[in-house]
Amino acid sequence: MRDDPALVTFVERARAGDQAAWNALVDRYAPLVYGICRRYRLQDADTEDAGAAVWLRLVERLATIREPAALPGWLTTTTRNECLRVLRTRRRDIPAELVDGPDTRADEDFLVVQERAIALRAAFAQLNERCRELLSRLFADPPTPYAKISTDLGIAVGAIGPSRRRCLEHLRRDPALAPLLTEVTG
Repeated sequence: MRDDPALVTFVERARAGDQAAWNALVDRYAPLVYGICRRYRLQDADTEDAGAAVWLRLVERLATIREPAALPGWLTTTTRNECLRVLRTRRRDIPAELVDGPDTRADEDFLVVQERAIALRAAFAQLNERCRELLSRLFADPPTPYAKISTDLGIAVGAIGPSRRRCLEHLRRDPALAPLLTEVTG
């Protein structure tokens, strides 16, 4: 690579302001730059940022590169440094996606689900033991068959449905669940 006369020519012409030579350098070495970014496992946006910073540094320093044939090494070192800078910055900053992006809604949904689960457990604990046992069996995975519930709890099979409805009605009236139920139905 160090004896590549085409590279030396491209660098010299790009220094002189030749846009075609600049484009040729970018086309030739973009896979190197982005390949290094991929090794650092940067997200797509971070890879784009690091790559743009590398090309900006090259524009700023192209005139100061003493040995044009050493450009691939310079690009490699500069890309590594930019990737490390991005990683350091990411550790300090909250990613924009978490503040304004699509992941924010998923995080909010998760928190709402957790809040509802906590309230439901609290309300469930306030039920009498018979209701807790009945609902636990009905909502088990897999649900306990009505015949087994009838035998185990001493409830007629025909009374299981109405008993379940009464137990669920007690749950719905629990003060811990009331705000969450109006949120869902309202």
